[in-house]
Amino acid sequence: MSLGNIEIGILIPAFMAGVLVLATHVPLGQQVLNRGIVFIDLAIAQVAGLGVTAADALGFEPQGWRVQAAAVIAALLGALVLTWTEKKWPEVQEALIGVLFVVAACVELLILANNPHGGEHLKDLLVGQILWVSPKSLIPVAILYAVLLVLWFGMRARLGQIGFYVLFALVVTQSVQLVGVYLVFASLIIPALAARRFPEHLRLLIGYGTGIAGYLLGLLASALYDWPTGAVIVVALLVVFVIAVLLSRRTKQADAGQLSS
Repeated sequence: MSLGNIEIGILIPAFMAGVLVLATHVPLGQQVLNRGIVFIDLAIAQVAGLGVTAADALGFEPQGWRVQAAAVIAALLGALVLTWTEKKWPEVQEALIGVLFVVAACVELLILANNPHGGEHLKDLLVGQILWVSPKSLIPVAILYAVLLVLWFGMRARLGQIGFYVLFALVVTQSVQLVGVYLVFASLIIPALAARRFPEHLRLLIGYGTGIAGYLLGLLASALYDWPTGAVIVVALLVVFVIAVLLSRRTKQADAGQLSS
């Protein structure tokens, strides 16, 4: 069965990948928003991407364990650096996160400077290739995310700063390779922003709902109009975010009306 120019058989694994990403990114995104370190995901994602690029430049197989190890090590080093800077200079942590992102991006550009496929590689890293994920490749990611979610919801209070950064680095490393840097950032921040005006007990539900609706609408629009999938999903997430904000205002107005009466 097909929809537009894309087979449904391709859309389903892509949607599953999106749901997996959202499973971890929605709660972590709300924590990032609370901590006021919004651009940490971009920085860690870019550092993980730098690890992938460096491993590729060394001739390792794109899907081999060495590339995965390089991405994880790079992301963990970035996380440890940010843990240290948060203790040392907490008042400028957001600025230092921005510096890490820019430096990682520039080093990656230098590595790709003489690569004839450098532009394509960079585009894949930023926008991702969510349409081409296979169900089989999602199994180890699902297992890893399940373990990290158990740690997050079961031991969050005991993780501390370094535990948070390490867990965050592990999540983002896998997500970048699934959906790209742009979707990693959008999946973390947009659902968190959509949920923040709702009562606390509803925020996870609103966040997950916003993310799932955004991915679903984005994938369908991409299939119908042959638009770039990653970019369309980001825009769709923004549309759902606007709807959530409008609903939150109506909810507050209704609550205010009940109180006044």
